Amino acid sequence: MGLRQRLSALGIAIACFASPSWAAPDANADGDTLDVSASNLIVVLRESVGENKQDETLQPYGRVTAQMPDGRRIELATSWYRYLGDMHIRLVFDGGQTLQSASPNDLERLQLTPEEALDVAVRNLRRLYGEPQALPWSGELMQVEGGSSDLASSYFLDRDFWMRELRDHPEGIVAAVPQRGGLVFGSAADEGAIEELRFSAAALYAGAGGTRVSSALYLFKDGRWSIFQPAQRPQ
Repeated sequence: MGLRQRLSALGIAIACFASPSWAAPDANADGDTLDVSASNLIVVLRESVGENKQDETLQPYGRVTAQMPDGRRIELATSWYRYLGDMHIRLVFDGGQTLQSASPNDLERLQLTPEEALDVAVRNLRRLYGEPQALPWSGELMQVEGGSSDLASSYFLDRDFWMRELRDHPEGIVAAVPQRGGLVFGSAADEGAIEELRFSAAALYAGAGGTRVSSALYLFKDGRWSIFQPAQRPQ
């Protein structure tokens, strides 16, 4: 189901991608050893409710608390980083139907800084799930898609893609990432498109439930992202 169909069917529950924040160490759902090499590292975007970070610098999220299947609660050291607006990134190893969070020790083992790991993860995303494609969505708005709709939001981090799009929109690009499977953008010079983006993004975000990513709008210009419209304040 595309974003347009989702927007017209917000009363229907949206299925969630099976992607827990953590998985059993070094194992996937089939019991096989999970590939924890640099070639299997990818990145996902997740929501940081109530935050409104103003720049793209990566700030460690810190230790997180997880509840195990047996009910125990444990603290985990993860490679999660506050990113921009109300979003943070998670560096993860791709297990197909599960995603295992990379730890700071994993990055040390792979001899990667967080910034280097992000670059590697984006390259792997393109290799494993295809190059992002900008397809017509609604009016003058475009939708970004790849080989997995649930990872479409991750292409927000593909700077090479946005630099190419910027050639057609030197005035800048305004994008919304309301949910994991949703990444929509339009020209910053098109006021009508931006108004439609505001409405559509708000509706998609409101109906996304557990797959929400961001309630903000973002501007890509001069090779970097910034806040175009701040994230909503929690109710």
